[in-house]
Amino acid sequence: MSVIMGTAGHIDHGKTSLIRALTGIDCDRLGEEKRRGITIELGFAYADLPGGERMGIVDMPGHERFVRTMVAGASGIDFVLLVISADEGVMPQTREHLEICTLLGVKHGIVALTKIDMVDADMLELATEDVREFLKGTFLEGAPIFPVSSVTGEGLDALRAAMVEESRRQPKRRSDLFRLPVDRVFSLKGHGTVVTGTLVSGSAQCGDEVELLPSGRRSHIRSIQSHGQAQDVAEAGHRISLNLHGLAVEDINRGDVVTHVGTMKNSKRWIVELTCLKSSPRGLRHRGEVHFHHSARELAARLYFYDRDRLEPGDTALAEVHFSEPVAGIFGDRCIVRTFSPLRTVAGGSILYPLDSAPRRSHIDTAMQERLMALPDADDQTRIGVQLELAGRFGATLADLSILTDLGRKSLEKQLQAMSGKGIAFCWDKDARCWISSVWLERLLDRAIAATEAFHKKNPLEHGMAKGVILAGMGAGVPPKLAHFALERLIRSGRLVVEEELLRLPQHQVSLADDQQALKEALLKAHQASPLMPPNHTELFAELGITARQAQPIFKLLVTEGSLIKIKEDLYYLSSVMEELREKVKKHLLEHGEITPGDFRDISGISRKNGIALLEHFDKEQLTMRVGDKRVLRGRSA
Repeated sequence: MSVIMGTAGHIDHGKTSLIRALTGIDCDRLGEEKRRGITIELGFAYADLPGGERMGIVDMPGHERFVRTMVAGASGIDFVLLVISADEGVMPQTREHLEICTLLGVKHGIVALTKIDMVDADMLELATEDVREFLKGTFLEGAPIFPVSSVTGEGLDALRAAMVEESRRQPKRRSDLFRLPVDRVFSLKGHGTVVTGTLVSGSAQCGDEVELLPSGRRSHIRSIQSHGQAQDVAEAGHRISLNLHGLAVEDINRGDVVTHVGTMKNSKRWIVELTCLKSSPRGLRHRGEVHFHHSARELAARLYFYDRDRLEPGDTALAEVHFSEPVAGIFGDRCIVRTFSPLRTVAGGSILYPLDSAPRRSHIDTAMQERLMALPDADDQTRIGVQLELAGRFGATLADLSILTDLGRKSLEKQLQAMSGKGIAFCWDKDARCWISSVWLERLLDRAIAATEAFHKKNPLEHGMAKGVILAGMGAGVPPKLAHFALERLIRSGRLVVEEELLRLPQHQVSLADDQQALKEALLKAHQASPLMPPNHTELFAELGITARQAQPIFKLLVTEGSLIKIKEDLYYLSSVMEELREKVKKHLLEHGEITPGDFRDISGISRKNGIALLEHFDKEQLTMRVGDKRVLRGRSA
């Protein structure tokens, strides 16, 4: 792994000259930069480190008009080299650049006090004390200050040694998701379109298929370079250039992200934690429009706070950011907010939920807001758990969770398996790697139980309900795999009981009112009185003084209990009678090989009309098979 150092500081304090003196590389490429003597665009250099590694260096412009360019460069750095000239001391962009680095989450750095050849010893001592005072309360408080001269070379060896030492302190980047924010795009004769940037995470190799976000254009990597040397693999922490096949320069903008296909998503709405600078002249308004800087990209946005109408200087709060156009980010990415008029840096913070699937502000209660604010310092499982809850009732895919947690794939899968073992996260689709929070799964199970209770209440004579009914009761739009996963959990846990093809609550029993019990007995008695010639329903209902509608659920109950078998509409036979008839048919077929309606009438004593219905029933049961006007024993048709 390599690291990236970025320069920061006021215009004309000698950042570019210092990098040239340290590395021999002139970061000012443009003719205008050389004519005017100021840095306009990002410049890039490198320094060889012990062990064969190279430290990338980003030289950032110091002029206030190019702060947006400075932010683009600073977004990918690991530590900062703050440059302050001994003859001028701390200046406006010194302050703003340090504030930007703070807001971007830079935690380490060193200080170079330049142009010491232009001041005497007393002035140098005074300048050093002023810088120490200025750095109090910042992440650079107590950082070593190195007096140097790019002209004479004084102090450069000590500064180089400090840069090497600082590079060793940098933590490893966590995510393995390949992501290159583009900070420069150009065409190279004989090669085509080339993009450059700091590879903030993951890796890629020549030939990989990639996509450009937010446009979604696809390409593949033709070649890779890092600091002018061809590479087979691009790795995190390096400044790299990619030669992309099939894309024109005008297809790509600064701030676009090159990533592997399908690994990142665009969004127009993020949840972020924002801190307003103490030095800001005024706070940020709820619904206020701002310049929003993320990585190498700047775009218009509007801020919506959860618990206030205004974010005052020095305060931190949760905010929902709505963008003017899609943007792709990862949990933990840092961002900068600048006001329109006057144009200045006023706030910054961390991305907490960078997908459109985030619930609306009105659906996030105070407790969840507090959990969100604690996410940057939370352990991995807590982070995953909160993000799964926010992802909603269908959960999130493993790819989404990579975006929402900034965890490497192996680490993420390990934590999810541990959470599954604890019963706090569940994989409901192994093919698509979809996970759901136990909170949302339990709500889904509760809806299924509620649907079952409602069915029992409405249909007290039914022993249970069909699977399709209970699946529909879980709610509209529930993916079939998730619905079946939930149903299986209910059955395995005993919250639902399966009886043949029906489902019911364990405590459910068919309950008959007195008049319904009497009707059940009367219907059964009528069939027992004439077992081979069941009663005519019209006559029977008239005799009992009931309607077909009243009788239907009782007949269904008798069938479910196994007392009667439904042959067709308005024709039921006793189960015991059907068993006898089945044996007679089987015996006849074994002896004679076939049976006709007349044969069946002879062996059963049942009328031809009902006999044909019964033979058709045996066909459906797959006891018999019709061949012309006869039946044969199924499986013996040959």
